[in-house]
Amino acid sequence: MKKIFSLLILLLVIASCQKEQKTNSNLSKLISNKSKLMKQIDSLNKELKIVELAISKLDTTKSKQRITILTTKDTVFNHYISLQGIVASDQNITLNPEMGGTITAILVKEGQRVSAGQTLVKFDDQNLRDRVNEIQTQLNLATTTFERQERLWNQKIGSEMQYLQAKAQKEGLEKNLKSIYTQINKMRITAPFSGIVDEIFFKKGELTGPQTPVLRLINLNKMYVEMEIPETYLKSIKKGTPVILDFSAIGKKVNANISEVSNFINPDNRSFKVRINLNNPDGALKPNLLANIDINDFRGKGVVLPKQIIQMNQAGDKFVYVIQKDANVTKVSKRILELGQEYNNEVLILSGLKPDEILVNEGGKFLKDGDEVQY
Repeated sequence: MKKIFSLLILLLVIASCQKEQKTNSNLSKLISNKSKLMKQIDSLNKELKIVELAISKLDTTKSKQRITILTTKDTVFNHYISLQGIVASDQNITLNPEMGGTITAILVKEGQRVSAGQTLVKFDDQNLRDRVNEIQTQLNLATTTFERQERLWNQKIGSEMQYLQAKAQKEGLEKNLKSIYTQINKMRITAPFSGIVDEIFFKKGELTGPQTPVLRLINLNKMYVEMEIPETYLKSIKKGTPVILDFSAIGKKVNANISEVSNFINPDNRSFKVRINLNNPDGALKPNLLANIDINDFRGKGVVLPKQIIQMNQAGDKFVYVIQKDANVTKVSKRILELGQEYNNEVLILSGLKPDEILVNEGGKFLKDGDEVQY
């Protein structure tokens, strides 16, 4: 049994060795075949490149990147900052009595147009008028007495003291009478300027005190817009700077200029005030109306491009593609730019382009320097 078992093992080892030799022989053949195929592929690739180059030179219908173009022009560029302001009027006031009292007459209605100096409201002044009558009677007597004493004094009759006393009494009563008339004039409210009675706060018969608002008077012919601007714009915003005012609530736009620039910077918010005077003949502008304001803080001249055609490379340089024609070939050339101010998706070009150059407008995202294009 031992001899038989040993014989079987020997036969297995011999069979295994023969199989391994056969496998090694097949692998060598495969590696050799692969090497031959790779050489054939390299040779074919070289031949393919030669054929493609020949076709490229002879084929006039080959595909080119289709683009649209833009011609540069010398353009005026305006930059604006957008802020908000409030409409106001210098002639928008509440009128108050100086002395107060019971209202005896309201001579106007809300919405009524009045003239400067017109009486609007009257207060009870009967006590003062009674006082006027009393002093007037005393003044009449004092005047008669003075005139008699003056005639006697001119004739050197009587004493100087009697003459001076009569004169002083007369003049004192005249001053009292004048003072009372002044008080009577204060028992009414008159219009300091022409305008419209906007609102009346009291009714006839009600009692008011001094400095209590009784009515509001507005003149809408002359209005202004006031706003606060950050101090960073102090150099670029001056008297006469153009602005565009948009009163969106009433659907009205107005072109104007800054009328006044404040010389004071508010330390709380680091801003300064500007004022824009406006004519308002139709009365459309109202006090406290909100205005959206575009202020022309920069104006320049040069080549202006749409922002979307300007590209940026990995180094951060901004560039566009310029069209160059050589015989029958139209190619693109990359041009590095220096950019200036930007507003409303337009950019002022400081350097890199001149007027009348042709640029790639649309279709330039996948171009490379030197690519052929058609438009």
